[in-house]
Amino acid sequence: MTTKTVSNKMHSYVVQYDMHTGFFFSVLDSISDDDAHNRLGTKANHITWLTGSLTEQRYDLANMLGVEGKQAAFDMFKDNKGIQDGATYPSLAEFKKEWERVSPLLRNALLHVDDAKLDEVFEMMPGMKMSHYEYISFVIYREANCIGQIALWRRLLGYEAMKYM
Repeated sequence: MTTKTVSNKMHSYVVQYDMHTGFFFSVLDSISDDDAHNRLGTKANHITWLTGSLTEQRYDLANMLGVEGKQAAFDMFKDNKGIQDGATYPSLAEFKKEWERVSPLLRNALLHVDDAKLDEVFEMMPGMKMSHYEYISFVIYREANCIGQIALWRRLLGYEAMKYM
């Protein structure tokens, strides 16, 4: 699989993106939907929310880069909506399907984004501006962070450690 990018700035991010794409499936391996909703009596984000949030983030970035689409659970995550107590989230299998759908589309967009687009500045939220390049940097960081949180949940719930293939 090629990692040749239009912008030299993007090569290392595409390499990390590819790792995260595979790690997503590894970290979710064998986790039951019941366990994926278990917060162990805390207010922490459960695995299902983290999974849906990661998927939504990929769709958001894809949209920003000109790829149309949204996940079926869009309304549960739009506008960076946090975890909702008592909400019934889709199954991990549904999020995996969405991940499989958006990931190649976003990867293609990351390969083809140019420096002019990367340098464009937008308002991420009121009073906070950043370039598209800075936002991509944040997304790649957050993916690693959320996958790490799910890896910790695996161990706390009694599953074996995540496999790095």
